[in-house]
Amino acid sequence: MRVVRVSYAEQTFYAALYAEQVCPLEERIEIPRSIPLQEVVLERPVQPTKVVCVGLNYHAHAQELGKEIPEEPLLFLKPPSSVIGSGETIRLPPQSENVHYEGELAMVMGKTCRNAEVEEVPEHIFGYSCANDVTARDLQQKDVQYTRAKGFDTFCPVGPCIETDLNPEQGRELRTLQNGELRQRGSTSDMVFPPDRLVSFISGIMTLNPGDVILTGTPPGVGRINPGDDLSIEIEGIGELQNSVQDQG
Repeated sequence: MRVVRVSYAEQTFYAALYAEQVCPLEERIEIPRSIPLQEVVLERPVQPTKVVCVGLNYHAHAQELGKEIPEEPLLFLKPPSSVIGSGETIRLPPQSENVHYEGELAMVMGKTCRNAEVEEVPEHIFGYSCANDVTARDLQQKDVQYTRAKGFDTFCPVGPCIETDLNPEQGRELRTLQNGELRQRGSTSDMVFPPDRLVSFISGIMTLNPGDVILTGTPPGVGRINPGDDLSIEIEGIGELQNSVQDQG
């Protein structure tokens, strides 16, 4: 099932997406059980308390950078204020002269998760989405720490929906397009640490709350974005996350 978060009749709610219709997932007064898609506004599908990110989690990306495969997942955080949805604009900050796209598979938590064993993880995951771990590469190299480079407002697009029926370990194709040109192409089967193991590892460090997001790493081909660009992150079985790029202005 594809789940979207929408606004309609001055209310915002989650709904199941079926072709050109959305069906609210809870009963609401004066809201019909089926609404034409063109009559709703698609909102960002997640409202996390935190976004946990994983670095160097694709074998080919580590090879591209000339770095060794980590023995344990390499973690960092993005603030919830960095999250935007599909159709919103990535704003380039004046502090950076070299901002990159990083297309990624996002996991969305459905239940509170703490110290979960690998085999327990599936019951805690609500679904999967497309994401872009936008990064100020020059600041990342300057600071060594990732917080500033990864944490600007609009630096975490997620969407357009949450797919609840997906097994990324089967190998789902991930593609990033910049102005229609293919920049990244990889498979989720190339992950160093698969999603279930990531959740187990992270939940041993911090409690994961419903709605929290985990970005699972990027395949090779990351590159610079510029004002006026149109970016698309496509993941087989989920959909297409689309964002334009502009200066912060």
